[in-house]
Amino acid sequence: MAATSARTADVEVRDPEGLLTWFYPVEEAGYAFCRGCGSSLFWRTQTSPGWLSICAGTLEPPTGLSTVAAWWASEASDYFTRADLPEQPTE
Repeated sequence: MAATSARTADVEVRDPEGLLTWFYPVEEAGYAFCRGCGSSLFWRTQTSPGWLSICAGTLEPPTGLSTVAAWWASEASDYFTRADLPEQPTE
């Protein structure tokens, strides 16, 4: 999943149908999703309360985003051709 982040104060969420739902599987992290289609939208943690991590596919283009790093790309199957990007270490 491609993602980006932004300060919570800089994010405007339009939800005229009231479909945005937050789920907290653990006290430290919450995930927002669309109750209508089930799409993941964004998440936040207590360690960074002023920031939202945003699923990049939910943003209207042009996003201006570019990929700068990858997680677990070395674990991908042989059908995936990965760009030459730094990979985040798995601890």
